[in-house]
Amino acid sequence: MNATSQLVTTIIKGIQEKKGQDIIIVDLGGIDGAIANYFIICQGNSPSQVEAITESIGDAVRTESGEKPANVIGLGNDQWVAMDYTDVMVHVFLPDVRTFYDIENLWEDAILTKVPNID
Repeated sequence: MNATSQLVTTIIKGIQEKKGQDIIIVDLGGIDGAIANYFIICQGNSPSQVEAITESIGDAVRTESGEKPANVIGLGNDQWVAMDYTDVMVHVFLPDVRTFYDIENLWEDAILTKVPNID
């Protein structure tokens, strides 16, 4: 498993640790001009859950790979937090904000993989 695939797996574990829902992996690897190889999109049901998911992702990635995000924006507002891991961009949304922006469907050529919710 290459480093980017391992990073995606670790991020998913971080999301699931805090019961993030409706996880979508958007594979942008074959798209010219894409800003990352992957987008990982999920949602939390409250601002505090969005923040907890974001912290869990950061902790999981730091523990398993020693990496820190290049940038994190949206903390404090906790409606849409974006974490930039260079090859992987993570988006943690509140449900209504996610629906409004619908970023998983911006690239019609992207391969979308749905990760089942855990209870």
